[in-house]
Amino acid sequence: MDSVYYYDFPLCRLGIVADESAISQIFFSHGNDNFPAPLQETPLIQEAAEQLRQYFAGQRREFDLPLAPHGTPFQKKIWQLLMTIPHGETRSYKQIAALAGNEKATRAVGGANNRNPIAIVIPCHRVIGADGSLVGYGGLQGLGLKRQLLDLEKAAGR
Repeated sequence: MDSVYYYDFPLCRLGIVADESAISQIFFSHGNDNFPAPLQETPLIQEAAEQLRQYFAGQRREFDLPLAPHGTPFQKKIWQLLMTIPHGETRSYKQIAALAGNEKATRAVGGANNRNPIAIVIPCHRVIGADGSLVGYGGLQGLGLKRQLLDLEKAAGR
């Protein structure tokens, strides 16, 4: 059975959802979420929160968590590709589409990116427009938060 717990981090409030074996969601919380799972801080949720604290403090570049995102096979393929983008770097939607085997599938990549259920750990914030511009981000603060996450990673890489 899934459990959910909420944490306040320096840039945002996140809800973390897990069952006994894997994280299935990390989402930006509006503070009034009615998530249909018991509010319970499990050891796995605590571990995810600790790794996120380390990330926000600039002490973690990669996450080591069991993940079980729910999605279509195509979405899961894109999410796996997102996890290959190194900390502090970005890729365009077109580059991800090419890695997925169809460079013309940029809209589909954008759709999968938008439906990423595990924010930050599956780094959808590292995907940018072909011209290098910041485009589309589902976080509460939108592109401002995307910029802050990218800046945080660049600072941690120095």
